[in-house]
Parts: sequence; structure tokens; C-alpha cells
Amino acid sequence: MKMNPVVHFEMPADDRARVRKFYSEAFGWRMEQMGEEMGNYLLATTSPIDEKGMHKNKGVINGGFFQRQEEADKTHLVISVENLEEHMEVVKKAGGRIVGEVMDIPGVGKFVMFADTERNVVGMLEPLPMA
Repeated sequence: MKMNPVVHFEMPADDRARVRKFYSEAFGWRMEQMGEEMGNYLLATTSPIDEKGMHKNKGVINGGFFQRQEEADKTHLVISVENLEEHMEVVKKAGGRIVGEVMDIPGVGKFVMFADTERNVVGMLEPLPMA
């Protein structure tokens, strides 16, 4: 089976302004507040990128922060797959379960969450083709 890389991380936040200030000051990350259409997501760029938005340093990932809804909200990773629908079946066959519905993220790709056999919630992303 082809290896599928971790391409993104997400963490919950109670106060996006506070978390933005912390990660900017503590780690030098560029933090970009998205609008309502993106769920007020706070995007974290963790290393220098080129004019196409690609990392100049290979092997690093970006991430973001979502508004904490419940105390149980946890950090999770996002794994890139070539075909989301097919990989959802692979996950189920391996003992995982799909959590929620597939969503289209404008300019990014198709995304869904799954729970692994240890109850960890992880994201899967079928990215849009690169231009």
C-alpha cells in the first residue's frame, strides 16, 4: 500500500486572538484569521512558503485552530489520500469508522473525519490537483 503523509494539524482554541498572539510570538508562525465562510478558522503557516504557497523547507506541515465546542475537543492530524471515497472504505475495512459527512473545502479539496480503532479522531483530505 502507498504511504499517505500527514499534511495538516488542527487544535481547538477558546480564544483565537490569544492563540494567534501566542504562536506568533513563541514560534514565529504566520497566523491568518479566516472568515465565516471558513468557520472562522485560524490558519497557521509554520515555515516559509513560496509564491505558490508551497513550503520552501520540505517535510514540514501547516495547521490551524478551530473554535473549541466541547471540553473533549482534541488536537488531530489530517492525512492526505488520493481518493477519499475509496479510502473511506479502506478505513472501515481496517476497523475505523467515518465521523460526519464529506465536506468540500473551497480551494483545498474533499475532507472527512474518521475514528481509528483507539478512538482517535483523524482527518482525511483528498487535495485538489496542483495547478
